[in-house]
Amino acid sequence: MSKRNVVHIEIPAASVGDAAKFYEALFGWKMQHVPEFNYTMWADGGGFGGGFNQVSEEYPVGQVLVYIDSDDIEADLKQVEKLGGTVIQPKMEIPGTGWFGLFRDPTGNLLALYTSVDPSFNK
Repeated sequence: MSKRNVVHIEIPAASVGDAAKFYEALFGWKMQHVPEFNYTMWADGGGFGGGFNQVSEEYPVGQVLVYIDSDDIEADLKQVEKLGGTVIQPKMEIPGTGWFGLFRDPTGNLLALYTSVDPSFNK
């Protein structure tokens, strides 16, 4: 069973490259740019990380997206609905990485569930 840890955080950025430079200089985070998605992944050196999305309608300023480890995304999304939340994105594959699903809690906050293709990830 997963530990239900926060496993990834996405921060919208007006400029993904400028955000990477800012946070690298500010915190010393290591950056890895993924040009095909205009996405930069960051790692804090302590085993935690996330990424920068280009600001868009889907990723507006101020909407930091937190990913939580899940052993069974579909079951968790069903539970979200039972508890008064709303499924925004059913389970979807991130090729070569894992799967995710998006939901809004009853207050309206957007969160994500994540399962890695690596069975030892975050266990």
